Amino acid sequence: MAAARRRHVAAGDPVVPAAPSTIDLHTHTARSDGLLEPGELVAAAATAGVRLLAITDHDTLAGVREVLAAHAIPPGLELLPGIELNAVTDRPDLRESEVHVLGLGVDPDDEGLEATLALQRTRRRVRFEQMVRRLADIGRPVDDALEALPVTGEDDALGRPRVARAMIAKGYVSSVEEAFSLYLSRGRPGYVPREGLGPVEAIRAIRAAGGLASLAHFGEAPERLDLIRELKAAGLGGLEVYYRTFDAETVAAVAAVAAEARLQPTGGSDYHGDTETYAEAHAALDVPEAVGVGVRAVVGR
Repeated sequence: MAAARRRHVAAGDPVVPAAPSTIDLHTHTARSDGLLEPGELVAAAATAGVRLLAITDHDTLAGVREVLAAHAIPPGLELLPGIELNAVTDRPDLRESEVHVLGLGVDPDDEGLEATLALQRTRRRVRFEQMVRRLADIGRPVDDALEALPVTGEDDALGRPRVARAMIAKGYVSSVEEAFSLYLSRGRPGYVPREGLGPVEAIRAIRAAGGLASLAHFGEAPERLDLIRELKAAGLGGLEVYYRTFDAETVAAVAAVAAEARLQPTGGSDYHGDTETYAEAHAALDVPEAVGVGVRAVVGR
């Protein structure tokens, strides 16, 4: 079915959607490292034609709960409660020695998951404060710029993009990408290693809350089959095949891994909002309808 929805492209070329995608299973709001308020994101996705949307903020379900409590889901849109967990590994060959695990269809009222997320958010806040201090130590203070950004609540998950946006406001850098490249990535002066869950713990927490655990934006999957098998044995059930920035060759390669490992393909925009509107991001998103059918079946919706 995926092939039927795609124009023919050569290996390495970007995927050009043949029709607007109705599925987006990877998005972020201002409750973690996105820019849109949860209600704004849901409205933008519905306007763009999305019919199955997952909000997958890092380490918090606050955005999902906010939308549900406000009854702010537009007619025709199904909201799938989700989460993204940054899982720390001991593998130096992986980017920053971590992988990201999406939890799709989790119970937003699960007490065990919320306890896990609260601990993750505490660790995030400690790391956040350490990075701010390191930047001040090298003559790049951002405290006043942080105070000018939208106020965060105790259930919001603080992260490096917020620091990067403060650096932009101060004139130190011109983009989030530049802030990461020069200051906030591993080996750079403002970087602080992450502490928290490992991949197996993240998968177990998601499954205990009734969700599908899917490895996010892991284009390295064909070269990391040992890790895929290890996580599959621990309960990994999905692999993000249709990631918005994957080229056609990567989509095909990751899809082959998902098929071989019998993992449910998932897909999404990973929308944050720093460089484009949701409509602009959605225009490059191509998630086959079969993905929604499969994910619904796995999570029992």
